[in-house]
Amino acid sequence: MAEPGPGTGPAPAALITGLAVLSALGRGSQAQLAGVLDGVPAFAPVRRFDVSRRRARAAATLTDAGVLADELVRAVVDACRDAGLDGAARATCPLFLAVHGGPRTAALAAGVAAGSRVGGGAGGKAPRVYTTACVSGSTALIDAAALIGDGVLERAVVAAGYLVEPDQFALFDAGLALSRDDAVRPFSAGRSGLLLGDAVTAVVVESSAVARRPALVAVAGWGRAGDAYHPVQPDPAGRGLARAIGAALRRAGIAPGDVGYVNANAAGSVLGDAAEAAALREAFGPAVDTVPVSSTKWCTGTAWRAPRCSRSRSPRWRCGRASCRSTRATSDRTRRARSTSSSRRRDRSAPRTR
Repeated sequence: MAEPGPGTGPAPAALITGLAVLSALGRGSQAQLAGVLDGVPAFAPVRRFDVSRRRARAAATLTDAGVLADELVRAVVDACRDAGLDGAARATCPLFLAVHGGPRTAALAAGVAAGSRVGGGAGGKAPRVYTTACVSGSTALIDAAALIGDGVLERAVVAAGYLVEPDQFALFDAGLALSRDDAVRPFSAGRSGLLLGDAVTAVVVESSAVARRPALVAVAGWGRAGDAYHPVQPDPAGRGLARAIGAALRRAGIAPGDVGYVNANAAGSVLGDAAEAAALREAFGPAVDTVPVSSTKWCTGTAWRAPRCSRSRSPRWRCGRASCRSTRATSDRTRRARSTSSSRRRDRSAPRTR
């Protein structure tokens, strides 16, 4: 799919009208907002499985989380209810699912569709499954928005999930990717690695013609690119990400200086954060010195498949996504909430990056 060129204006926006979310901060969008504004990281010693032989011992896990399949079904059902979808609308709505790949992925996708009675679960098309690691969730959301913007679809449900489990924990621990001191410091000179975290999210994406509820978010722009630099290391100059950010801004018709906030991917890794900082400076130019930038990974950790969606009741709130990283213009309500909590956060571990 070709990305927009320099002269491209705003495309028809896809609307997010329903949302359900889970993380170590709790269930629901208000729990996420309250947890982030409180400024206390959700990391704790892992109790879900044995980590006694691991170098790292902490993750951001939700105590009462069930198995992934059940949590995905619950999220899809809750998001559809939030969007006001009845059984008939759900049955004809395609499901885009982002999860970890493996021999049980097809069965998981079929189970989620059947359990939620969305798309393939009601005799329709089988779910479209994304297993491309940390870009899975955002790619699924971008595909849904693009298909709706082009008039191919009127509505889609996008769901993604990851619950911290022993195999991935062991792999990242063996690769020395996890933080040495149970803390994540995005963009900080003292960062020592990432930590994993639970996250399950589902959103209903619709065109304005069929939306039954006011929009929570309008997905106004997105961009995708690759740097072809290394199998696991990012281009230090951030060139691929910079192209993706630029494409998202052009598609949305937004100048870099008009962006109210950038929610960065920054997971606390030495190489990744440096490359992302370079990409932001390349894409935003002089505006990078005035546009607020931060990452919520200091609090919730890295959930490899779940897209990060924040809730707003303002239909004017616009969202632009660049690959697995996001540039988002916040609502006045969110901006005020962040300002009133700033004094509490300065005394805690939440990073502030400009």
